[in-house]
Amino acid sequence: MPFTLTPGDGQDLFARYQHAWETRDPDAMLELFSEDAEYRIDPFMQPLVGSNAIRRHWNEVAASQDHIEFDAERVWVSGNTVLGSWHVALTRIVSAERVRVRGFSTMELDDARLIVRMREWPVSRVVGIDSSYKPKG
Repeated sequence: MPFTLTPGDGQDLFARYQHAWETRDPDAMLELFSEDAEYRIDPFMQPLVGSNAIRRHWNEVAASQDHIEFDAERVWVSGNTVLGSWHVALTRIVSAERVRVRGFSTMELDDARLIVRMREWPVSRVVGIDSSYKPKG
């Protein structure tokens, strides 16, 4: 029987996503996805399919970003899908560049409430150098 998410379910999912990204924890991020999930990090890239591909991506994120501040601005739910607009600020470890990203995500969940299909539409720009950070590149 199909389930319907509540607005609180959507907020909780984004809170877990935020925690995993901000703490640079690929294991916590992978707990959100089903084993055979499809994750499209950009509409013009091929999807990452399966937990190994998704883990590889989040390992790269954890190794390349620091001082991450994520905020889900608005979150909606429709049936078993969570939609959200968000923004993030982060520092690139290699260059100490401070980057701001605005994006929109859709997360389709299975009966276990794990993400089976996620799509993101990010737009980013460098806004300066993080003066509190020493580049490690």
